[in-house]
Amino acid sequence: MSRCSIHPSILSADFANLEAELARIATADAVHVDVMDNHFVPNLTLGLPIVERLQAVSQLPLDAHLMIADADRWAPLYADLGLASVTFHAEAAIAPIKLARELRARGSKAGMALRPATPLEPYLDMLTELDMLLVMTVEPGFGGQAFLDVTLPKIRRARAAVDGSGAKVAIQVDGGISSATIERAAEAGADVFVAGSAVYGAADPAAAVEALRAAAEATVRA
Repeated sequence: MSRCSIHPSILSADFANLEAELARIATADAVHVDVMDNHFVPNLTLGLPIVERLQAVSQLPLDAHLMIADADRWAPLYADLGLASVTFHAEAAIAPIKLARELRARGSKAGMALRPATPLEPYLDMLTELDMLLVMTVEPGFGGQAFLDVTLPKIRRARAAVDGSGAKVAIQVDGGISSATIERAAEAGADVFVAGSAVYGAADPAAAVEALRAAAEATVRA
């Protein structure tokens, strides 16, 4: 089984043709859906009604990344849509353990995201409550940003903590992932990679997904 997964972000897709855009990434492992509320981050994208329709038409699992305030209230509603994975931000959750358990109870995998400057260590004791830890490699809110190498030590610490705990937690990275940066993220210990413009900006998005996966897996095997 492949260790490395590629989740293209539809933040870089054509919002007027989202169903068609999903078909262009058939080689992906899941679809990364960026939900922004113009409160937690200074940008506004998709909400529950559109995500519900995406869930209805997508042939791939949906991986929602909620960059929204009041995650304790809203995140469970996304799990209720039947999404494969729902990720909330630690900075936006009052009771992250309770929220992670609620997401799992409603049928979704539970993910938790950390901004680049948010320390990892306060959350290590709750690794067993999570299915995925998202280490942001840019500041959340906008696509097309440059990868922050300063996040690599955090990814390494996250990998060491997950491996040491025995928990089955995927380590996802989001922001600036491309053919030029994915090997560094993979070497640091990430195994799920969100890529937006590197996929949808390519002439053949499906081939771009396969190339990114191959680059990450080659790094892991090296």
